[in-house]
Amino acid sequence: MKYIKGRGAQHNLHNKFSIHEYEVLDDFLNYCEIENEKHETNSTSYLEVHSKTILNKVTSPDTGFSYSMNPYQGCEHGCIYCYARNTHEYWGYSAGLDFERKILYKANAAELLEKKLRSKNWKAQNIMFSGNTDCYQPIERKLEITREMLKVLLKLKHPVSIITKNSLILRDMDLLKQMAAMNLVHVSISITSLSDETRRVVEPRTASIKKRLATVKKLSDNNIPINVMMAPIIPAINSHEIIPLVKKVSELGARSVGYTIVRLNGAVGEIFTNWLMKAYPDRGSKIINQIKDCHNGSLNDSHYGSRMKGEGKIAEQVSMQFKLARKLYLKGIGLIPLDFNRFDKKLTNQFKLF
Repeated sequence: MKYIKGRGAQHNLHNKFSIHEYEVLDDFLNYCEIENEKHETNSTSYLEVHSKTILNKVTSPDTGFSYSMNPYQGCEHGCIYCYARNTHEYWGYSAGLDFERKILYKANAAELLEKKLRSKNWKAQNIMFSGNTDCYQPIERKLEITREMLKVLLKLKHPVSIITKNSLILRDMDLLKQMAAMNLVHVSISITSLSDETRRVVEPRTASIKKRLATVKKLSDNNIPINVMMAPIIPAINSHEIIPLVKKVSELGARSVGYTIVRLNGAVGEIFTNWLMKAYPDRGSKIINQIKDCHNGSLNDSHYGSRMKGEGKIAEQVSMQFKLARKLYLKGIGLIPLDFNRFDKKLTNQFKLF
């Protein structure tokens, strides 16, 4: 099969929850070739889902937030390493190409969020926008679900953290500035490389590196606290860029940086390996072996405390580079904690009759 440009995954992996398997036979492909027809379309489709909740309780002790909220399931950005690919199987789709081409959206997300925040027992807690899939992926430009949710958070003065790869976040500058003035928002921009060539292969439908760097500066210039996430570090692909990347984003106003080591959980291991041998055939085996070196001989580590940062010599080298980079370019700088005291209790309680 030819390399599918503009997509991360190069095939649709079997859904482990499905009793049926879909296989494209050579006879069918030959027929399509003769008839000058395509056996499948590479376009993206969008499907509305009717959720009953929007906040997801996060029990993992190494994430740093209590709840996540994701107005979209699946992500057109197509990042090949994305751990969230596995969640698409719960919807009956593949973690491969389906994850990038079948996007589910929750049109009632803002309504659900306000209902939850107004509920009697809710107390202000750290909520992460995009704990799973990007809340500013391309379809958000049209649907504006994320923007409506931000309006709810601003109205109730509830703090939130946001992580995105998309410069579309600048559209909501008016809301973000008001929230930042009350210390109600942290923004993390995910930048995995300074090379657009690398970005196009690893994260095919994300904003260009130039746009993401400009987004960091624009947000910082408007006093919105910025963290940059170099996530994930993939050995032999972007692991050599740590110090120059931290230097660059610090010059643009980032106040902190973070990172994770790539881990290929569930179906992502096979999807990534299949992609890797096509995208980097000259060093695919080397990259796989170095990833395994970070996780005790496995492509994935699910243990809290080690799964994010990895173990072993390569993971130790990455950690040392980040410590040095922070010391050189971000010493004494950091994000001010969010203000959870502004959350207006009077707005969350209904008027009492007596």
